[in-house]
Amino acid sequence: MLAFAPAALLFLVFCVSVLLERRKFSNAVVLGLAVLCALGALLYRLVSSESPSVPYVVGALAALGAVALLVLVCFLFLNGVRMLRKEGRSPSNLLSLLAALAILGVVALLATAAAVRTPVLIGLATAAGGLALYFAFLFLCFVCYAFLYGRLRVRRKADFVVVLGSGLIGGSTVPPLLASRLKRGQGVHARLAKRGGSPVLITSGGQGPDEKLPESHAMADHLVAQGFPAELIEREDRSTNTEENLRFSKAIMEKAKPDYRCVVVTNNYHAFRAALTARRVGIRGQVVGSPTAAYFWPNAMLREFTAILVDYRQSNAAMCVIIVLGGVAAWYAS
Repeated sequence: MLAFAPAALLFLVFCVSVLLERRKFSNAVVLGLAVLCALGALLYRLVSSESPSVPYVVGALAALGAVALLVLVCFLFLNGVRMLRKEGRSPSNLLSLLAALAILGVVALLATAAAVRTPVLIGLATAAGGLALYFAFLFLCFVCYAFLYGRLRVRRKADFVVVLGSGLIGGSTVPPLLASRLKRGQGVHARLAKRGGSPVLITSGGQGPDEKLPESHAMADHLVAQGFPAELIEREDRSTNTEENLRFSKAIMEKAKPDYRCVVVTNNYHAFRAALTARRVGIRGQVVGSPTAAYFWPNAMLREFTAILVDYRQSNAAMCVIIVLGGVAAWYAS
């Protein structure tokens, strides 16, 4: 049982950290490390058991991993093609396709290095493989914890419900993605009102260069058309991104009630990153997500993950330098 002690300790740290503050990316990493240690302990117990079935189990796991990788590449490729057909050829819609090509490129490089075994290829394969494992680990941590965060309970009482905006169709019409957020915001507001509160709903979003009116105004009009009371709506119409959404909404809430509590509403793929931003700007509240079309979700999660990597660019750059130096060391050692 001693082999499982690191996993148990990391899981305990994870639980305490979530109780203290759930809006931290470090929670995702600690949970990932706990799972990794648990899997390592299981593998150690299996190998040290000296059972004659060990080679077959290890072989089956390797085959399962290869099949899973092939399925993942096919899924990402098909999803990338579907994104291009449905959403257009903007760079942000190419992430699924680029991820599939990157996986194939790393696998091809590793296979070539194993076959040819030249020092340069060994160094490149070591660095590429290390970087691939590092980013794959972080991505799995992100996806799993984002899923878990979306299912944690939010406060029973809140003074405000903040719905984050997004682009408008034709410069004035609320698109399905934003309508989903507004519907979830209405649901959250109704649930809070049933518990005796009288929260204000803040629609947050400024006016883009190609929009005829601020997003917050279009969102408010959409809510009123759905029967939501106009007197319970506050508009934040200066923001141009998520951080400004939250900063400017925070100013409105603090002015109305300095000790406010709130619930922020966005789409499910965006909820965890919005929560990280909310913590950074000092928002007192959690973030909930609304449903997103299934085909849109994988590419959107890759986009959110990329944005988080940029937010933590210094630590990620340091890790990448260490991994690349490992590849250089493998080059010289071979």
